[in-house]
Amino acid sequence: MNIRKIFMLAVLWQFPFLAIHAQQYNSDSWLSKPHGTITIIPTFGQRSSMLMNTYSLFPKWEFTMAAYMYNNDNDPKTDDGYSLSFFGKFMFYENKDRTGGAAIKAGTGLFPGVLKGDNGGNDAFKTYWMNMPVTLPLFKNKVSWDIMPGASMTKDYGDEEKTAFSFTYSTRIAWYPLNPETSIVGEVFGTVGETKSIPEYKIGLRWEPSQFAVFALTYGQEFNGTNGAGFEFGIMLFTPPFACLGGCGANKGKNKLFKRKPKPAPPSQ
Repeated sequence: MNIRKIFMLAVLWQFPFLAIHAQQYNSDSWLSKPHGTITIIPTFGQRSSMLMNTYSLFPKWEFTMAAYMYNNDNDPKTDDGYSLSFFGKFMFYENKDRTGGAAIKAGTGLFPGVLKGDNGGNDAFKTYWMNMPVTLPLFKNKVSWDIMPGASMTKDYGDEEKTAFSFTYSTRIAWYPLNPETSIVGEVFGTVGETKSIPEYKIGLRWEPSQFAVFALTYGQEFNGTNGAGFEFGIMLFTPPFACLGGCGANKGKNKLFKRKPKPAPPSQ
């Protein structure tokens, strides 16, 4: 077993230890969880599986690490590659009703849907990116619309080993037809530019039974191809706020996510 596999196994081991990679959607919402919250997100899919861990170490800030395991040949016994992603998120605006807002994210590594070709996993850590999730509540909170434009830079790209720049886009709509706990979700995302990828879509159901858990079942495919995500099942688990740098006691009054009634806006990703 090489060093890369040992490292990947070490990363993946910590996630089941903590709770048992954002949910399977590429899009994210504006929201940063309350200071001190830890989020654990396992996702199991036909194309790839993911384990993600997010730490809200500071107010309005999240720091995330994700590990992806690929299954390109539909044989779970074969090694089809691994990839990692690390990024931070800062929520700089939230509306008065706390149903929408805006944030900025930046990091390295790529979501599987924007990796290109068989060497995508190898190129992922040469890529640095930034995007801005914006969430708009519509129709008296019956619809939540996430818009996430961004850009990426990849070093030593292609045979010419040049620096390549691209524009990334992702948008997601969640419709809550019956109650704030159940939504029908649709998403489109892709990359254009020097490192373009085939646009993809995802559709599915999301269930938010409590402030501590979210479940989602989706199907995804490329618009002009056959290497889409397929069926995926994802879980988001939230801890009460406790992992605070500088202490959580001073922020008790600010950690209102776990005290308010559920609203039709995704807890994040």
